[in-house]
Amino acid sequence: VDSIKRTVLVIKRAISPPPPGLWLKRGRPPHPFPIHHHQSAMAAILARKSLSALRSRQLALAGQALQSQNHNGMVFVTRSFATKQSFSTDKDDEEREKLVKEISKDWSSVFERSINTLFLTEMVRGLMLTLKYFFEKKVTINYPFEKGPLSPRFRGEHALRRYPTGEERCIACKLCEAICPAQAITIEAEEREDGSRRTTRYDIDMTKCIYCGFCQEACPVDAIVEGPNFEFATETHEELLYDKEKLLENGDRWETEIAENLRSESLYR
Repeated sequence: VDSIKRTVLVIKRAISPPPPGLWLKRGRPPHPFPIHHHQSAMAAILARKSLSALRSRQLALAGQALQSQNHNGMVFVTRSFATKQSFSTDKDDEEREKLVKEISKDWSSVFERSINTLFLTEMVRGLMLTLKYFFEKKVTINYPFEKGPLSPRFRGEHALRRYPTGEERCIACKLCEAICPAQAITIEAEEREDGSRRTTRYDIDMTKCIYCGFCQEACPVDAIVEGPNFEFATETHEELLYDKEKLLENGDRWETEIAENLRSESLYR
């Protein structure tokens, strides 16, 4: 094993490229083609052949040792010795394989690197991909002049709805206030003369809202909804503190779209 290691080390030193400074001392430029890769491939082939020859020789020696021992007492010892020797042989084979992999270079990889270097195939492949997407259909739109489609389940700006008669839908059950995970809803209510309850205060802090839609799902009369409007940016914090009048105004403005979205989603609720 030591002799093979020394042989492989000598071959590796012989085929390895010289350091860059050596060319400057000799006054010659480096060779334009990677000849040392071809030499390393030949060295790998020779190393594989020597490895197979060594394996066959070890098997022959183990067979001769088993045939020479005929009496009963030595057969078990010889077999155990041969087994241990095979284990050590497997370990040596692994070391040889590692050494062979260090110096082995496939011809295909050598030619592929040479072709990529000379003809710039990777750069051409990237340019072809760019040219392909240049002529495909554009996915961008000219917002705000063009707007993409919105899902009926889109959760945008909040709104309070009314019945067709103009009566407020909210019955002040406070389920939306209880289920809100951000605690952004504040409701105050009082009882009317006819015994029904209606809200006197309905505030939503839009800076706390996480647009989860729980308030809309919990409402039994579809009073509080999240409409299709998403363009409600403001310059001050106070403008995002919605009161009851602001929410009712949003409901009156977007009632047509909200009613259509709720109707289309009624089968899945």
